[in-house]
Amino acid sequence: MTRRRLSLWLGAALAALALQPTASWGELPKLSEAAAGSGEVRVASLIYGNNKTSTCFSRRFLTDITQNSSVRAHPKLEQVEASSERLFQYPFVVMTGDGSFTLTDGQRDNLRKYLQRGGFVVSSASCSSFEWNRSMTAELKKLFPALEPKPLSAAHPVFHTVYDIRSSGYKHTETKLPILRGLELDGKVVLIHSPDGLNDTSSDDVDSSCCCCGGDEISEARKINVNLLAYALIY
Repeated sequence: MTRRRLSLWLGAALAALALQPTASWGELPKLSEAAAGSGEVRVASLIYGNNKTSTCFSRRFLTDITQNSSVRAHPKLEQVEASSERLFQYPFVVMTGDGSFTLTDGQRDNLRKYLQRGGFVVSSASCSSFEWNRSMTAELKKLFPALEPKPLSAAHPVFHTVYDIRSSGYKHTETKLPILRGLELDGKVVLIHSPDGLNDTSSDDVDSSCCCCGGDEISEARKINVNLLAYALIY
């Protein structure tokens, strides 16, 4: 087993423990015993705002990471409401959509605590939705007023965990790496935002109504998403 694969195996084994309460967060909900003992990484699809969902985010990267690394991931995305205590059962959450939205105070507070306790969020605008990106930018400023997501360079580990990604073509522009912006807390990236589509809506596991008819959806989104999940588990 290579050092990389060993690291991924250890990351998967420890993922369920990553969100256990510390002394400073003793009153927050605990990770369920079922999640902690399954040995299987489970990923959530966020319900947020006024019942917006992330159902257009393809789950196929979960099968890919199981097949191409030592991480064992549950093959389906599990929907969870942003203000629910269930959020703390998942080390990795995807959030996507189009059009404008506003989080409720309860959703905002819960997401802030989730990220502060080691949770990881990937946010991605469907079809490069300008309104969604604008709403997400505004919400991040409300979540952490003193912080701002920063562009990740080609040398960042997110591009070099399971797959060594040096270019990734957009559907409507020249070949280049996708724009990924990372939000750091205490030196650790806890949220990555893509203004373009990481949804992989061309996959056969998403509803046909999710088809991206505009914007710059990333052609190799599945590989990016595999790398993001691996990064969240081992860093």
